[in-house]
Amino acid sequence: MKLIERYIFRRAATMFLATLLPLLGIVWTTQALTNVNLVTDSGQSISAFLKLATLILPSVIPIILPFALVIGVAQTLSAMNTDSELTVLNAAGSSRMSVIRPVIYLALGLSVLSFAIDNFVEPYSRVAVRKMIATAHANLLSSVVQENSFRKITDGLYVQVGARRGGGVLHGIFVADSRNPNFELVYYAREGAIDEESSALVMKDGEVHRKLPDGGVSVIKFDSYAFDLAELTKATGGANIRAKDRDLFYLLNPDPEDPAYKKSPLNFTAELHRRFTEWSYPLLFALIALVVSSDARSHREARVHPMISGVAVALVIRWMTFYAANSAEDSIWFVPLMYIIPLLTGALAIRQLASNRRLDIPTTWQEKISDLMVRFRLLRPVGADGEQAS
Repeated sequence: MKLIERYIFRRAATMFLATLLPLLGIVWTTQALTNVNLVTDSGQSISAFLKLATLILPSVIPIILPFALVIGVAQTLSAMNTDSELTVLNAAGSSRMSVIRPVIYLALGLSVLSFAIDNFVEPYSRVAVRKMIATAHANLLSSVVQENSFRKITDGLYVQVGARRGGGVLHGIFVADSRNPNFELVYYAREGAIDEESSALVMKDGEVHRKLPDGGVSVIKFDSYAFDLAELTKATGGANIRAKDRDLFYLLNPDPEDPAYKKSPLNFTAELHRRFTEWSYPLLFALIALVVSSDARSHREARVHPMISGVAVALVIRWMTFYAANSAEDSIWFVPLMYIIPLLTGALAIRQLASNRRLDIPTTWQEKISDLMVRFRLLRPVGADGEQAS
């Protein structure tokens, strides 16, 4: 690259990182905090939480990266235009490619990075997260038997244990189960124990109250009752592996006996085509940023700030591709749309750049804005010297 191209590349990369890191920190924090209760309730250490939070990062980066790039490029070129650097380059006879080329190099590098993360790093991290969550759910068995602690196991299910005795014997067991909308169940037993093999709470010498929506209550006494916790705690240890958790090679040739594939084969098809299209978003968004901000402009020209225009267009394109990818899980006819949207957008952006055209506000809108500016100047207060106050 030429000296000016290296200069633009360095500034764009710096602005990209300055945008990416705060955005990544905000999104990562919100995603990590959703799992705080799971980690604390299962008695996990702070290191386990940090590990879980770190494993979430690969799933966040491919989403944030293209938007950070369009903001970084648009802001960099807008600042260069404000400092008249683009005007000087244009007056010196430098071609527009000297501005476009370093941005394309940066976008291509980020597209390769996005492809690697999306197809190899993210599936591994997703599987690791699911295994950690499955283990944390299994550890809920030990949190349930904490003395004098009224614990929420899941929505509509609460358990309290009065005391723990030697040999794993529990005293004063109380279970409230309102998960079924047709009735509510309340269990009370004098003693019981956790059966580690069957993952069941075995209660002895107690009763169960069954309350119907009409207010009727039936009471059944029992000598022994096993309350199944296997489904709630996922103590079987198996994590539910879905299409998004598979790497590229598995998606190209999925196992026909895979329960998830047999249940929803279109999910695997949609995920495969998503992997083939999502990596191109950094390059596509870089073209959008170049269209709105790579030309030299006078400060007197009326236009929307390039960063606002670039982000707005990028959001619309991302929403359209996201909708197409989600719809492809239900209908195969949406798969071509996943390719048409980025290809058509990229072709229009390349045509705009190749023709060396500029995006301008329509003349009618320009006249309205100018008229408003004139009226604003006429309404400004007049100073003591008879001139309009500045």
